[in-house]
Amino acid sequence: MESPEYIKTSMAAAMTLGLKQGRFYRNARLYCINLLLTYSDGCSARCAYCGLNRVRPGEYEKKSFIRVDWPIYSTHEVVKSMVEINEKIKRVCISMITHRRAKEDLIAVTKMIKEGLDIPISGLITPTLLTKQNLIEMKEAGVDMIGIAIDLATEELFEKFRGPVHKWEKYWSLFEDALDVFGERMVGSHFMVGMGETEKEMASVIQRIYDIGGLTHLFSFFPEANSELANHPQPPIDQYRRIQLVRYLIDEGISKSSLMEFNENGKIINFGVPENELERIIDRGFPFMTSGCPGDDGTVACNRPFANSLPGPDFRNFPFVPTQEDVVRVRKELKMQ
Repeated sequence: MESPEYIKTSMAAAMTLGLKQGRFYRNARLYCINLLLTYSDGCSARCAYCGLNRVRPGEYEKKSFIRVDWPIYSTHEVVKSMVEINEKIKRVCISMITHRRAKEDLIAVTKMIKEGLDIPISGLITPTLLTKQNLIEMKEAGVDMIGIAIDLATEELFEKFRGPVHKWEKYWSLFEDALDVFGERMVGSHFMVGMGETEKEMASVIQRIYDIGGLTHLFSFFPEANSELANHPQPPIDQYRRIQLVRYLIDEGISKSSLMEFNENGKIINFGVPENELERIIDRGFPFMTSGCPGDDGTVACNRPFANSLPGPDFRNFPFVPTQEDVVRVRKELKMQ
């Protein structure tokens, strides 16, 4: 059961499509159907934190990814289910893995979806396998946005956790190629907090992405069982909340990393905006929501409920607008109260 005839869906997507039974914590809803290309011989990369790492024990088809199972369905069945609930979803995201057939199959799956319904499609791509021409072909097939999971804030950390298969320079050069093909703010980076970077380093790389025309989608590290980083701790919640705030301020054009202040350990101590304005921004709760590709209405569609934390009161990315009670808790986590 391999792509393009078969595809993996996130557990949340399978629930949304009615292919799996389940309920979302606090009645959260998923607005983006997340799909993952699949092959019997799996992914050839060995990113230390990834559940699909080729050296992680177990059969590839049974490996979890981002902490949950990704069941396999026929692509036809998935498209049929999407057509049936069309009004409930705002976007589809097709993710590559590091496999020789993935670039052609992402295009094939895109065309299969476009035959069934007219919906925005993101390609979460693997730069190691691609050229600028491949990006042009993806756009022609119907992909309208690109995601690139750089993940690590510095070249040193990238080489430590993603080498030797992937290369820092290749990811950045293809990011700029994607901007040329898809346009400003139509390419998003993924970065993961808690891999050994300082807050200053993370703020700097988010600013770099924004300055060249991209946006950042933020994750908190969550250990994958039996992976090489199974015992690596999650980042402290106050650190993650501060970086969420940094990302929002930069991506919304409200502040810049050059205006922010950091202590000798690289911890942020000033966000570069007046205190009363910062208070209003925190009160609205938007910085602490999931950051991802939008739907046609401009709001985040790829809200990935509980993808990098367990469902419960301590979850890290809000898949909905936080309530005032939530904001009170966030303020305590920020240690600003």
